[in-house]
Amino acid sequence: MVKIIIGVIIAAVVVIAGFMILEPKLNGSQSIAPTVSSEAPNTLKVTIQGEIENEGAYTLDEGSTMLDLITLAGGVTSNADSRAYYEEFVVEKGMTYYIPGLYNSNDICNNEEIEKVNINVDDAETLMTINGISASVASSIVSYRQNDGFFETLEELLNVYGIGNATYRKVRDYVILHE
Repeated sequence: MVKIIIGVIIAAVVVIAGFMILEPKLNGSQSIAPTVSSEAPNTLKVTIQGEIENEGAYTLDEGSTMLDLITLAGGVTSNADSRAYYEEFVVEKGMTYYIPGLYNSNDICNNEEIEKVNINVDDAETLMTINGISASVASSIVSYRQNDGFFETLEELLNVYGIGNATYRKVRDYVILHE
């Protein structure tokens, strides 16, 4: 019986030592402290995706514009649709911005331009030509535009009643903000 207890103790020590070697954070010598953001005052972190040379999260000074963000990310690709963003728009902390393509990415020759609607000027009937925009959503887009002014980013569609993340992702390649 004593041999079994000694064997279990030795096995336990070996397992614990193995974990301490493989994962030094388990050794208990490090205290657990809350993570503090390394973001400096007067800066903001934003993410950019889509037709951009270097997608990712970037830290910018407060008051930075979409053009500043795009420049920091290496610029847009040759397929970027410049009608889907305003260069002078002041980016907001914690946001993720998306730059859609001008041409269908499934088109090998890249000569089939995607048909898009302008969410700042088109009527509800025209908006409904986009798969994912129903009559009620189109009406909500027009109402939002009338009550809150023109859309400044595609992401602002998420503020429209009836548009959640799934609908936004479905329609974001088919809408523009200006001609």
